[in-house]
Order: sequence, then C-alpha cells, then structure tokens
Amino acid sequence: MNDLPLYFDYAATTPVDERVIQVMVECLGASGNFGNPASGSHRYGQQARLAVEQARAQVAALVGADAEQIVWTSGATESNNLALKGVAHGRQGGHIVTSQIEHKAVLDTVLQLEQAGVVVTRLAPDAHGRISPQTVRNALRDDTFLVSVMLVNNELGTVNDVAAIGKAVRQHGAVMHVDAAQGAGKLIIDLQQWPVDLMSFSAHKVYGPKGIGALYVGERARPLLQAQIHGGGHEGGLRSGTLATHQIVGMGAAFALAGVLHSEELLRIGQLRGRLLEQLAEVPGLVINGGRGPHIEHTLSLTFNGESPNLERLSEHLAFSSTSACNSSSSQPSHVLLALGLTPQAARQTLRLSLGRYTQAQDIDQAVRAIKASLQSQPFWAVAGG
Repeated sequence: MNDLPLYFDYAATTPVDERVIQVMVECLGASGNFGNPASGSHRYGQQARLAVEQARAQVAALVGADAEQIVWTSGATESNNLALKGVAHGRQGGHIVTSQIEHKAVLDTVLQLEQAGVVVTRLAPDAHGRISPQTVRNALRDDTFLVSVMLVNNELGTVNDVAAIGKAVRQHGAVMHVDAAQGAGKLIIDLQQWPVDLMSFSAHKVYGPKGIGALYVGERARPLLQAQIHGGGHEGGLRSGTLATHQIVGMGAAFALAGVLHSEELLRIGQLRGRLLEQLAEVPGLVINGGRGPHIEHTLSLTFNGESPNLERLSEHLAFSSTSACNSSSSQPSHVLLALGLTPQAARQTLRLSLGRYTQAQDIDQAVRAIKASLQSQPFWAVAGG
C-alpha cells in the first residue's frame, strides 16, 4: 500500500516522465551512447555529440530560439548566475534593476554583485503580484546595464509581461534577463519575437532530470557575457565542463514532450484548478494571492484569513509548500508574500498548491477534504467519508 501523501508540489520539482527516462537510459552503460561529446576523433564521441545537438535543438524549438543560442548549465540557478555575473563581470559600478519577488537564485546573486559595488534597485510588485513595464521604465537610470525580471513567479503563478518590459529595456540600451524556470512548458515563449537577451531554464520543472538546465544567450548579450566556470572552453567558451549526455538528452526529450502536450495539459490543469477552487469557495476568509490578471493554471497561493490550517496535520495527506523550495529550510515567512503586503502571520497561513501532469480529479477531491479537515480539527476520515 502506498501511504505517501498526494503530490501537490510540482512547482518545486516534477517527476521525470517515463518517456524521458527511456531516452536517458539509452545514454548509460557500455552498450549505450556513453561517449564524451567532446571526443570528436571517434564514433562514440561523435554519436554523443549528435545526441547533445539534437537536444539543444529540442530545447530551442520549445522557446522559439536558434539551437546555437542555447548554452547547457547545471540548472536555472547556474543559468541565473552566469547571466547576471557574466554581464556584470569586469564592470566598475553600474546599476541593475530587479524585483523583490524574484527567486533566491536571482536575489542572492544580485546581492553579491551589490556587495561588489553594483547599485541594485529591487522593485515592489503591484497588488496582484506583478511587475509592471512602467515600473521598470521608471527605475531605469543612465548607468543601468542590466534588468532581471522573472516570467512566472514560483510562489504565486503570476505572469509578467516580459515582452513589454524587454522592449523598454532594449530602448534604453540595457540587457534584459528573464528567469523562465516556471514558465517553460506552461506558456508559449517566443524568443524570436520577444526583446529578451538572456533566459534561464531548468529541466526538472518540465518532467526532466535534475542537475541540467540551459541559458538562452541572444545576439546582444553574447559579446557581453563572460564565463564563470573555466577549464576547456566548452559551450562556446561560456561554460566549461564535460557535458552530461544522459541529462542533456533528458532535458531535450522533456522540452519536446512539453511542446506536444502543451494544449492538452493546459486545458486539463485549468479544469482541475477550477474544480479545486469551486470546492474551496465555501471556506471563509480564503484569498487567492495573485489570482487576478495573467497567471499560469498550475500554481495557486492560498491564504486562510479565517481559521488557520494545521500544516503539520495537513502534510500527512498532502505534499504542498508554504513557501518556495529555496526557502523551505528557513523559518522566515515568504519574501514574496511579504512583498505583496501580507503580514508575517498571514504569510504563515498560506499554502502553495501546484498541479501537474499526473494530478487527477480524485486527487483534487481528496486534497480539498484534507484541507477542510485541517481547518475543522476533525479526523481526516470523518471528512473523507470513511
């Protein structure tokens, strides 16, 4: 009997799709495509290189980029570091604009740059958890060289208009970076049309393996970007290190699947979200943070301003998050919710539920019963009906 709680934390990570696992397995073992992609003098290395380049094209295809604009990294955290530090490297001073609700991989990186002498402006979100293009435009200064604003907020599911923000940034002459770890596979991304110079991705948010990601590097950014990892000149000199073929092909397969399944999954998850909210509508004082305006269907931030849920009890039945995974080891309330104007107490009475490829209608129904039981201080079986 599987007594694990129901999984409602897809924003933290996704299970690897079985179809992706099969592709990855083919790159392991003596009978597989195990060669070093940098070993071009024999067929083992050549075949591995072909697999890597096919995956590069698959990732590029999902986001409207050219294959040669995709640089492999170990994940979105490294991609963010390469983008921000890589553009700032060697500069004396200057100004960066970002937001208060970015992922810690961006916030901690710009903090390090700030300590090194760069001036940083951290923009507050509007009441609905978004960063407006006008707010960014107003923050630009003569010495602004870089703007970093996420596509989808990892706690709220809110979507920023990065195309409009990028247009303002490009008109100013600065470089635009977007953390799109939560957006790939959930939104249509078109880097052929969007005025974005750098964009970060991670495989494990898209039913691919952990430990692999990518950075899109556009034409304007490439001459400015300096490597942060040296030793061999891999990836066009931007990221040295032996390429992990099995992880790379896994990311490529995952992104290709995301493109095929996008419309179907968006419709299904939208229906599941509606089912969840309909059943929770009777809960007094329930607020959906960032629920108005553009958002992805997959992620919900729910604050209980009435009776607070017993999170410890609820965790026996649901795998959820009370903040982002990057903050889960801290007892501090979510920096995103505080920036949104919630009190520390309200932030601690907030659940992040995220739906995904394997969420079923019956999972939604059980989740609602568990949430209501945690509010009513009743045994779960009593609310569940036996």
